[in-house]
Amino acid sequence: MPPPTSSDPALRRVILVSRLNGWSVALFAGFAAGISLLLGDLTGVVVSLFGLVSGTIEIRGNRMLQRHDPAGTRSIIGAQLLLLAVIVIYAVGRIATFDTNEILTTLEPLMKEAIQGLDLAPEELRRLINMLVWAFYGSLILASCCYQGGLAFYYGRKQAAITRALASPPALEPCNPR
Repeated sequence: MPPPTSSDPALRRVILVSRLNGWSVALFAGFAAGISLLLGDLTGVVVSLFGLVSGTIEIRGNRMLQRHDPAGTRSIIGAQLLLLAVIVIYAVGRIATFDTNEILTTLEPLMKEAIQGLDLAPEELRRLINMLVWAFYGSLILASCCYQGGLAFYYGRKQAAITRALASPPALEPCNPR
C-alpha cells in the first residue's frame, strides 16, 4: 500500500523510517534465528524470535499509519521498546552467566598459542577476558539504548504531529485540465 498522500513531512519521514527499520530488524532477526537453529543455540533462537516479533510489530504499525490509523504510532514505539528490552536482557544474561574458565578450556590451539605469546599471567588473562566481555556487552547495551531508545523517543516526539496529520484530510493534488 502506498504511503498516504499527506503533505506532512513528519508523517512521511516516520513512515519511511519505520518501514526501513521494521523490515531490517525482521529480516536480520529471521536470519539470526535460522543460523541459531542450525547451530543448536536455543537461547539465540528465542532472542532472535523476539527480535522478529519486534520487527513485525513495527511493520504492522507502519501499515496502520499508512491506513491513517494513529494507533500505529504506539505500535512502532512499542516495537522499539520491546527490542531494547530483549537486547538488554540478553546482554545482562550473557554477562551474568559468563565463565572465564569455560572460555579458556574451549580455545582453539592456535588461539592458545597466540595468547601464550602475550606473556600474561593466568590472573591477568582472566581479567583481560572479563574486561573484553563487559566491554562488548556493555557496548551492545549502550548502542541499543541509543538506537532503539532514540527511535522510540523520535517516534514519541512526532506522535502529536502524526495524529494531527492523520486527522486532517489528505492534501489533494492540483488538477491540470488538458
